Amino acid sequence: MIQPMAPAAAAPGLPVGLRWESAEALLSAAPGASAVAVGLYRRGQRSFLVRGSTAREGGVPVEPSTRFEIGSLSKTFTALLFAEQTARGEVGHHDPAARHLPAGTCVPVRGTDITLTHLATHTSGLPRLPPGLLRSGIRRLPSNPYASFTRADVLRALARTRLRSRPGTRVRYSNFGVGLLGHALCGAAGGLPYEDLLAARVLRPLGLHDTSATAGPPPGGTQVTGYGHGRPRPPFAVPGLPGAGAVRSSARDLLTVAEALIRPGGADVTGVGVSSDLGLRHAAVTGAPSALLRTALEDVTRPRLALPRTTSRLALIWNIRLRADGPGLYHHSGGTRGCTAFVAFSPRHDTALVALANCAPGLRAPFVQQAYDTVSDLLRTPA
Repeated sequence: MIQPMAPAAAAPGLPVGLRWESAEALLSAAPGASAVAVGLYRRGQRSFLVRGSTAREGGVPVEPSTRFEIGSLSKTFTALLFAEQTARGEVGHHDPAARHLPAGTCVPVRGTDITLTHLATHTSGLPRLPPGLLRSGIRRLPSNPYASFTRADVLRALARTRLRSRPGTRVRYSNFGVGLLGHALCGAAGGLPYEDLLAARVLRPLGLHDTSATAGPPPGGTQVTGYGHGRPRPPFAVPGLPGAGAVRSSARDLLTVAEALIRPGGADVTGVGVSSDLGLRHAAVTGAPSALLRTALEDVTRPRLALPRTTSRLALIWNIRLRADGPGLYHHSGGTRGCTAFVAFSPRHDTALVALANCAPGLRAPFVQQAYDTVSDLLRTPA
């Protein structure tokens, strides 16, 4: 369990710009977690705040490289894969999804075709989940209703799906849609499995050593056990919709992605943290993305549409909250039955925050809201 934190005077070297009370509030916002990892990038400096162990019993200390299930944050990786394949010329933004799905797949139409960009902006008209998924997984609802729903099940469900709106006219969050985007991207790349395609086109080029769409960590890596309602949960499995929720990652890797999105051209980043009882760590990252990936990083953050009656915009998957002081704050969260994840970044303020906990999201675990409030406070604080 996370222990109460020491008084502010006892902790020199907090991440740059992060107030003690903000750190305490964030680490305390995940009751039931045995592990919390926070990464902060601030104007060329990166540092990590980690606490706890990978499991309540038999775990090892959490590191910035420790893997967590990131749930719907997987969608941001699928969006980057989409942008990379667009830059490569394998797909186009306005390609009909049916073009890249297996021959004979029946894709519903309502006035116009569903395009890949519709899938990547939640404007496809598809429902949140494939028809039949919850019914097939009724026995697994407390742990994981997705576990037995396969790719074949997804494509069969597509044939009997009724679109909720005309594609391109309404935002409706859809795991179904982004999972289908992942299948279309694999089809365009010759049928490679999602985990292999993502690794080849995004993860390895960005130098992400802890991240994959596979259940287990790499050799020598560590991964948390997830907890929900006080009980350990089995590893999250989503075989039919990997592009919507199969990725595992670490605070270190997610911060690397956020930095790349802030500065697609690449730049040296030097860590400045010192170790403390909070587990503050530092790291150095060097190098720049390839021209192809740099184009994709720029493309994925371009605002695509405005949400009506709000100050929000939508890029490819990423949410954008407009701010009075200029360009908006990009953010996305994710959750499984055992983990919660959040990433936000602001190119204008050259700032990013990653927050991970091994407990399920819920009303009594306001981890995502606290992380959002923390990064919002940072943007109001002079660097």
